[in-house]
Amino acid sequence: MSFFSNFSSDHCPGTISGNPLNGLCEKVCIQAEKIFDAGIIQTRLENYSAAVQSFVPAEPTYPLTFVSARSVGSATVSNVNVERQAEGCSSRVQATVTVPIEIVYTDANGVEGVATSSVVLNEDVLMYVPPMSVMPFTVTSVASCVSPEGSFDQTSGAFTLSACITCILKVAMQVELLVPSYGYCAIPPAQEYSQEVCTGFFELPLYPQGRSCSKQ
Repeated sequence: MSFFSNFSSDHCPGTISGNPLNGLCEKVCIQAEKIFDAGIIQTRLENYSAAVQSFVPAEPTYPLTFVSARSVGSATVSNVNVERQAEGCSSRVQATVTVPIEIVYTDANGVEGVATSSVVLNEDVLMYVPPMSVMPFTVTSVASCVSPEGSFDQTSGAFTLSACITCILKVAMQVELLVPSYGYCAIPPAQEYSQEVCTGFFELPLYPQGRSCSKQ
């Protein structure tokens, strides 16, 4: 069982049926990341030069043939600059988003390998930024990148990519929120995965069934 397995209990998350006020028992202070604003940016890069940090396996035999590339791990945000606008609630947010990627290739001997690199985006957008307070806000990012086309330049040691990137910028802050609560969750037991390799075998009778043969 699990939450997803439709465990029937009033103390499990899921669809509310009936009056949502039924069962509310307390106000709870929880620590959470509050998202003040978020925006999505989708772009296509052409002829992007991706410098390589390492090859696995090391010292491949050149030339290399590009196979594919995609993002791995979490994007990082740096060089954040916020300019509050004189009018309206929006602020100009400038930031550098670095997306780690993994490039798959084959070398001259047909051996497949991977190389690590990154795609760097310089974003300049308008977003809502909360007023000044003791608690600081942060600008974070979630990004995904895929590159179906590319080539390797042996002279520079870099891959030239055509990449599609989706980047979500968020203005966030760690806060304590007061929320209504139905109490603690009831955690159902987890259902262990099993291939049931012994199904059928364990169902066999201990000894053969039916009429036994006897020596006349």
